[in-house]
Amino acid sequence: MTRPSTEDGPAAVLWDMDGTLVDSEKLWDVALYEAADWLGGTLSEEQRLTLVGSNMDATARYLLEVTGHDTTPERVADTGSWIRDRTADLFGDALPWRPGAREALAAVRAGGLASALVTSTERSLTELALNTIGREFFDVTVCGDEVDGRNKPDPEPYLRAARLLGADPARCLAVEDSKPGTESAVAAGCLVLVVPNDVPVEAGARRVFRGSLVGLDAPALHALFVTGR
Repeated sequence: MTRPSTEDGPAAVLWDMDGTLVDSEKLWDVALYEAADWLGGTLSEEQRLTLVGSNMDATARYLLEVTGHDTTPERVADTGSWIRDRTADLFGDALPWRPGAREALAAVRAGGLASALVTSTERSLTELALNTIGREFFDVTVCGDEVDGRNKPDPEPYLRAARLLGADPARCLAVEDSKPGTESAVAAGCLVLVVPNDVPVEAGARRVFRGSLVGLDAPALHALFVTGR
């Protein structure tokens, strides 16, 4: 499925979703604070920020811990269902774009690069988000409940996306906003374009930073890929 690219440029672009393409972390804020209240406790802002980029089971388990509940499989599943239902309500409306994100997706697609969406969000919620983002921008989509429990920061989400595209991970450019997502993509062997949103991401190997996605197109991605390798 990989489209041709120049020899030294990326073969594919692998996009994170929440906080990178759409400002949906603000909607997750609503669901998570309300879930903590539903559990009879509270969630501090500092605690909330530790959950950026986390998957549903890890999020539910953490909420149970900070609100003083046992983290039995049944409680984790019930809490995850509550969060999922509340988030689905919030995702039902149009999601707010991150600056430049829609234009970047369109420009990369027009430039002939293969693209994948690689998100920790589960398939059912991702499908709602794609009503805003647009399915036409992606050749494949990898969701948080499709990686056999090996969620970010494990490399499997990005490795799976590369496999589905038939691309060498070392020839892929991942676009991320969070620490777990960045670590996942780096561990998979990708170069990562980090556009921080709610939480800082440390500098390191195979990471290049940008303040926003504004003005990002296929030639700009090519230049970032060449200089960042």
